[in-house]
Amino acid sequence: MPANAIAGAPHLLPDPLPEGWLAVESLDLEAQGVAHRPDGKVVFIEGALPFELVSAQTYRKKNQWEQASLTAIHRPSSQRVQPGCPHFGLHAGACGGCKMQHLHPGAQVAIKQRVLEDNLWHLGKVRPDVVLRPIEGPAWGYRYRARLSVRYVAKKGGVLIGFHERKSRYVADMQVCPVLPAHVSALLLPLRALVAALDARDSCPQIELACGDTVTALVLRHLQPLSPADLARLRAFAAEHHVQWWLQPKGPDTVHLLDEGGEELAYRLPEFGITMPFRPTDFTQVNPHINRVLVARALRLLDVRPHERVIDWFCGLGNFTLPLATQARAVLGVEGSTTLVARARENYEKNQALRQMGQALADTNFVARNLFEMTPEQLVADGGADKWLVDPPREGAFALAKALADIAQARQGAEGAAPLPAAAAGWTPPRRIVYVSCNPATLARDAGLLVHLAGYRCAAAGVVNMFPHTAHVESVAVFELPDSTQAPEPPV
Repeated sequence: MPANAIAGAPHLLPDPLPEGWLAVESLDLEAQGVAHRPDGKVVFIEGALPFELVSAQTYRKKNQWEQASLTAIHRPSSQRVQPGCPHFGLHAGACGGCKMQHLHPGAQVAIKQRVLEDNLWHLGKVRPDVVLRPIEGPAWGYRYRARLSVRYVAKKGGVLIGFHERKSRYVADMQVCPVLPAHVSALLLPLRALVAALDARDSCPQIELACGDTVTALVLRHLQPLSPADLARLRAFAAEHHVQWWLQPKGPDTVHLLDEGGEELAYRLPEFGITMPFRPTDFTQVNPHINRVLVARALRLLDVRPHERVIDWFCGLGNFTLPLATQARAVLGVEGSTTLVARARENYEKNQALRQMGQALADTNFVARNLFEMTPEQLVADGGADKWLVDPPREGAFALAKALADIAQARQGAEGAAPLPAAAAGWTPPRRIVYVSCNPATLARDAGLLVHLAGYRCAAAGVVNMFPHTAHVESVAVFELPDSTQAPEPPV
């Protein structure tokens, strides 16, 4: 069955419903309306919203459920709005990049909060003491990172550039994209004309977008070498539209600037006086507006003191590590990618040099390690820390949480617990953990380990609307040992 549905409040309904009508009760994690037929069978309806009365056409049937597309709305939801993009919808050729533009942005956030709370309880048996105020930002023009597919379509006599169509491998025919920054949306048609003019138009499958604060970088994936004429066309386009071209002839490690020099691709975290240079294929957050607020919120929740040591697990480029280094005594950043570790060290050194006239950053080390194979022995070897910041990918931080739980269980003498690592006698667990998640299911799983086996309480949790108009749920949660005297940020 598709993802668990989010329950809605009861609503007055005609009794009986006219034949063929469905009463939508809730929304699932794929932004499909959820209804039941008179015999109890679940129907997932694309395009329908909670509390609507609709008709729908079934296109997939199973024994316990079926999927359908909306065909008529007999009573609309008060939260239904006009989509902000002409390419959004259920029609043939509609863009598949967004799923919730027909729902009011405030209602989108409320649904994501419910997803978070439902996952924490149903999967982890955890309820936060405090529900944090959602982190929200602009609903449009927020997407500073994107991977745009490129297809030369001979039958149409031109090039398509954009996201894929709904449930299709075909590229949507997009003239605009309101979730991209306005200046990038305005580039879609000029880019189509540019690629159509290239000698290599048949062998350029992708353009990756990465916007910094002042630089717009475009990475052109090309399967064949570019001719001198094509390189000249790219340079002319860059000069006219103020973009920076990068070329990718093979894998991500082959990405390089078309022309060296020029302004550095970077974003700032002004609250901490930090500048983060990055390459366009490095992982950075899609939404810089939300990222700035998220970093500030996470550090306030962590409440680092000048005498404390902090570990930043899954540290990436140092998005949280470097701000932590403005507050702590010492910081350790741990990351699985050796490339990102090298980049994080470079960013630390650059920012340290820039702070010569001000307060120096704390002593900070970075190490590369496979965090999906974490063990209690390795956890102890990394040394004790007063606080942890955990920011894993969608897979979550299961091995890390389990290693912490295994140590706690061994100290309690729990039945079946593995023996303590030899060096664990003087090791102390962190008093507080701030966990930034991009997957509520794996957060809930890890929260269950931290609360039920490692001895923490979930002091607070709330959603982060990093991707408006999509069903993607990001969140932040705070875990504390019961004897901690520091309270999390209040829900204001």
